[in-house]
Amino acid sequence: MSIDITSFLKSAVEADASDVFFVAGLPATYKVNGTLQHIGDRLMPSDTEELIQEIYKMAGNRPIDHFLSVGDDDFSFAVPGLSRFRVSTYKQRGSLAAVIRVIAFDLPDPGTLGIPPVVLSLSNTTKGLILVTGPAGNGKSTTLACLVDRINSSRADHIITLEDPIEFLHRHKKSIVSQREISTDTNNYLTALRASLRQSPDVILLGEMRDYETIQTAMTAAETGHLVLSSLHTIGAANTISRIIDVFEPSQQRQISIQLSMVLHAVVSQQLVPAKDGSLIPAFEIMIMTPAISNMIRDNKIHQIEGVIYTSAKEDMISMDNSLLQLYKTGKITAETALQYCTNIEMMRKKVL
Repeated sequence: MSIDITSFLKSAVEADASDVFFVAGLPATYKVNGTLQHIGDRLMPSDTEELIQEIYKMAGNRPIDHFLSVGDDDFSFAVPGLSRFRVSTYKQRGSLAAVIRVIAFDLPDPGTLGIPPVVLSLSNTTKGLILVTGPAGNGKSTTLACLVDRINSSRADHIITLEDPIEFLHRHKKSIVSQREISTDTNNYLTALRASLRQSPDVILLGEMRDYETIQTAMTAAETGHLVLSSLHTIGAANTISRIIDVFEPSQQRQISIQLSMVLHAVVSQQLVPAKDGSLIPAFEIMIMTPAISNMIRDNKIHQIEGVIYTSAKEDMISMDNSLLQLYKTGKITAETALQYCTNIEMMRKKVL
């Protein structure tokens, strides 16, 4: 094997890569601004096995046996002076493979990332449920980390983060920040979330709401005066609310709708879209809870929420299509990009063509 893993990761960081891929049959690969770049010679199964064993050594000699028997593993590690890395190892076609996400040591600047002030102002919230949603790899964790950092910088709270694995490291500022990694510090999200309620939390960051028990416990935490931040792989507030309710048995859905209408504070949906300069830029849908939306959730009229967001004149409420339209009008994206990522293509076509 000709790859020195530390040097390769260093070059990936310098190239501003978001991800690194080690898959047999292909050269080692970076993803930069959504585009794959192959580096060097094709990797053989023996090469990927050697690389992955080296990664496990770099992660504090993490035991590899569990991965070899199960076929999947997630963990993170840091290279001092370089960066943090989130690793997902897996088996494919009988060989070992890995995808490594590059995570900067320092929290990114929200302004540079294009996170709007109205999203950052959600850090002023002290109770309820705030959800950041969107497809995988579209910056949800980064937005949540920016919100946690804002709270950490401005309030004397106890912030508990439950993550799988930990991405951004938070230093204690005005707040105490307890960061717990699933499978390393605790068994699972549900166990950690239930325990966190006995740890005097003010803010709980739940990496992902995966099942109805976790969702129910998170909603109860929000109901009892805590601020709960979490994420879902959905696009749009209406889809997000429907997904949460649909996780439950039909007999429970009425009660969950009522509970959700009372605890939900905001849903932020984001997707990264190609900018004219070749980078990726975020587009946001922002829904802040209003009495009208609360009634729609309670009365199972969730399909009407999209229309309320679309027609809202308030600055703290914007639809995904209006966000894309603003990016187009300010010259940041092309008309083709706006049409590709919008939800109502006919309406968007009238506005951009």
